[in-house]
Amino acid sequence: MLHNPAILFWSLMLISWASFPAMSQNRPIDAASSESLKNRVKEVAMNTRTISCDFIQEKEMSMITEKITSKGKFFLKKEKMLRWEYLQPFSYIIIIKNDHITIKDENKVNQFNVQSDKVFLEINRVILGSIQGTLLSDEQNFKATFFENSTSWVVKLTTLNPKLKESLSEIVLWFDRKDYTVSRLEMKEPGGDCTRISFSAKKLNQPIADEKFKVN
Repeated sequence: MLHNPAILFWSLMLISWASFPAMSQNRPIDAASSESLKNRVKEVAMNTRTISCDFIQEKEMSMITEKITSKGKFFLKKEKMLRWEYLQPFSYIIIIKNDHITIKDENKVNQFNVQSDKVFLEINRVILGSIQGTLLSDEQNFKATFFENSTSWVVKLTTLNPKLKESLSEIVLWFDRKDYTVSRLEMKEPGGDCTRISFSAKKLNQPIADEKFKVN
């Protein structure tokens, strides 16, 4: 039984390779370049119908010294269809489809509606916005600062929304210079916990069957 599915979902969805370049190693970019980046990311997101890729999730928690690392596969299909499939070190599936969330833990399945929980609703929006790049222009909830390095555009999003700030203080997004899609994602919690994700072997606009977004 999920005693607090919102917290469980948050901890699982917040997601990297072993080490990230520090923000100080990245060069700030000017306002014109920042606006150009936002427009390009938005354009690519609008033209991306599907994404499938591998991911590595790494979570650092203040309560334990060792990092928690998981591996799996990610699938996105417009509109509002996501599948996070954890393969190592345990089997776990999270599916979001039309505001309905299904979580399968081994043979146990739990389902609920995103709209029925404001926390879930906000988390779902943040996750989709991170992947699709729409958070870059969400000035009501985030303050964006833009950087670049040799391989990526880097955007640091500081949380402004008081309610959201209770569970999320900062998001850092890495956009690949080659295709302007998110290659890395880091989320930081107020208490110091940090979860990171790295996406690899990305395939864009390849057919994904609707069956992939069902739990058997």
